Amino acid sequence: MGQLLHALHDRGEIAIVGRRSGQRLWDLAERWYPETERVPLREADRRLAAIRFRAAGVRRERDGWHAHLDAEDGPVPDRAVLLSPFDRLIADRDRAEALFGFRYRLEMYVPPAKREYGYYVLPLLVGDRVVGRAEPRLDRTAGTLELLGAWGDTSRLDEALDGLAAWLRARRV
Repeated sequence: MGQLLHALHDRGEIAIVGRRSGQRLWDLAERWYPETERVPLREADRRLAAIRFRAAGVRRERDGWHAHLDAEDGPVPDRAVLLSPFDRLIADRDRAEALFGFRYRLEMYVPPAKREYGYYVLPLLVGDRVVGRAEPRLDRTAGTLELLGAWGDTSRLDEALDGLAAWLRARRV
């Protein structure tokens, strides 16, 4: 039954309209959503690709990388920051690897013996390059941020950790 509901939801036939005791409440989508223009699937895919291209700023085609016409080509701030695993710069792992030559995977679901780096490792961005990675750990009770490990070019890691600690309102140890 659950798979059928999800399939109908994916097709736009039904909608999740609320929750009761943690359970989803379903209804016909036409009762909840306004009437909109319907477009063929190919046109919808084309529109979605255009939106993604604009949002990402670049895309890879057979002959190389292409920048969107609206992409800015200004100087990149010279700063060091640790990126969230969900940052749009690296969220598309294949794109990030192609752009930066930097392979990044979250290893929290990988068995400890098979991890290449660590449980929750963050990419280190310096200027316009992803140069390394670090595994910081926040102890909420003590209000401290410690470094469990670091890999790659970590020459500016302290700058990034100081910024992260300030944002978390934690003391570095």
